[in-house]
This record gives sequence, C-alpha cells and structure tokens, in this order.
Amino acid sequence: MKPLITWIMMVIMAWASIMDAQAQKMTQVERRTRMDSVLAARYYRTPYDTNYVVRPDGKLTLKVRMNQTGNTFHAKGTVNDIYSKADLKTSQKTTFSLAAIYRGIGVGVAINPGKWKGLYKDYEFNFNYYSNRWSLDASYQRSESLAGDIHGDRGEQHLLAGDVTMKVLNLAGYYTFNHRRFSFPAAFTQSYIQRRSAGSWLAGISYQGGSIKTNDNLIERNPNAPTVRLYVGHFGIGGGYGYNWVLSKKWLLHFSMLPTFVVYNRNNMTVRGDRKKAQHIRFNMIFNERAAIVHNFSPHYFAGATLVMNNSVFDDDVVVINQNKWRVRAFLGMRL
Repeated sequence: MKPLITWIMMVIMAWASIMDAQAQKMTQVERRTRMDSVLAARYYRTPYDTNYVVRPDGKLTLKVRMNQTGNTFHAKGTVNDIYSKADLKTSQKTTFSLAAIYRGIGVGVAINPGKWKGLYKDYEFNFNYYSNRWSLDASYQRSESLAGDIHGDRGEQHLLAGDVTMKVLNLAGYYTFNHRRFSFPAAFTQSYIQRRSAGSWLAGISYQGGSIKTNDNLIERNPNAPTVRLYVGHFGIGGGYGYNWVLSKKWLLHFSMLPTFVVYNRNNMTVRGDRKKAQHIRFNMIFNERAAIVHNFSPHYFAGATLVMNNSVFDDDVVVINQNKWRVRAFLGMRL
C-alpha cells in the first residue's frame, strides 16, 4: 500500500510543480501584455489632428544612421591695446549608429571609426528630444583638435591641434504652437507621419557657453605666445517659424528657424592675466536652424537626412564672438 501512496504523492507533486510553472509563465505573459497595452495606449494617444499627423504602422522601428559634426569659432578683441583675431575650427567627427525604438521608447549605440584609429580624440555628447509640443536640442563638446590662425598687432600665428582646449555647451528649447497639425518628430525621429503640409510659430530659449584657453603645448613650442582664455556664456529668448511640406504623400521637407535675442551674457577675454569683460546686457543674436528631408518608400521603409545648426553673433566694444556648430545626419529605417 505504501508504494501506491508514495507514487500518488509523487504524481501530485509533479502536477503541482507543472501548474505552478504554467501559472508563473502566464503571469509573465500577462505582465508583458499589460505593459505592451500601456505603451500602446500612450503611443497611440491622439492629442493631434489625425488629418495632418498620424502614428506609423508597426511596433518596432530600426534605423541605421551616419552622423557628422563640426564647429567653427571666430573671435576678435583688444586687450592692453593689443588687437587679436582668431579663426579656428575643430576636426569633423563622423560616427555610425544603430537605433531600435519600440512604441516610442528607444535605445541606440554609436561607433566612431576615427576614434578607434586614434585619429579623433575629442569628446562630444548630443541629446535630442522631440515631441509635437516641446522639443530640446543639447550638445556638449570638449575639443583639443581646434586649430587655425591668429592675426594681430604682434603678427600672425598658426595654432596646431593640441595648442588650445575648447569646452562648449549648446542648448535650444522651443514650444510649438500649432502642435496638433505640425510635427517636429515627423521630420527628425520619424515617430509620426506628416500627412498634410502644415506650419507653426515657435517660441524658445537658447544658451551657448564655454571656454577656449591656450595649453602648455603652445607655450613650449612658442615661449613668446601669450596665454589666452576666452569665456563665452550668453542666454537668449525669441521666436521663429517651422514648416513641414508634404509632397506626393511620400516626401517630407522641413525648414525651421528660431532666432533668439541675447538678453544676458558673461563673455570675457583674458590675455596674460589681464581680463576684460563684455557688457552683461547687450542685445545680440543666437540662431537655431533646422532642415530635413524624409522619403517613405512604403509604410515599412524610409530614408532621409537632417541638419541642425546653432550660430551665435555677439558684438561688443571689447570682444566680438561668432560660433557655428552643426550636425548632419543621414538615415535608413524600417518598421516592423
């Protein structure tokens, strides 16, 4: 009798184990289903006019991207009755990246062949957030590849990569008034599709800040070279306009500009320890320009290119500063 009881108990325990495993599996499936439902509800929420803007088909979007960035810097001023003018630019950076976006939430990885080969030693970080109402572009760059020429009363000097260090931060945030019919993401992230042409007035803020200073490499190579530190920090507010032009239901062209007026700055120039400050309240300009072209081959395949630029023009009795930061991106994607 005991063997029979033992066998029955083993069957009951095995059955209970199988049921528990199935229950856990069902719980995991239910959790995934519930999470997917929450993401789908958020993704397909329609606070926009679906005659103009819609979500694309498919849950998952995969993209391959090639990015290229660059920065040019121009400055001139007079310190201790010595006039100097600098025309400098960084080396261009080229990266390749892969991105996967599931219901509006994405991850990506980028590779820089130049950095692997030791040809590119600068550091750069870019962050972009685009929604139909609010958007933000941010970039930080630390560069020792800045090179160019300095002209002045003491002659001309050529700066080599490594002679100076530049650190610069660019921020541009903006609000889209016609956010129900005009979509920035349709042009820059392809998380929406612009069905009809539409435009919108924009309101926004801009900030450009950073510094350029000479390194020991320059002093060792040229003991007569002056130590120079140029600091830039200006904040602007303003407004602009953007337009999405839809052609043949498959082509999208985007153009936008957000000029802002500098309402406060902390610009200064230090030469051989002598610092000259610009006037804190001085109306100058920061421009933020964007352009994009997107082609939808079908509901599942698309390609295109984007351009983002930040330009500052600051003119003061002490120092004149102009910075031009740009990024070009080409992409190819598919929706599943």
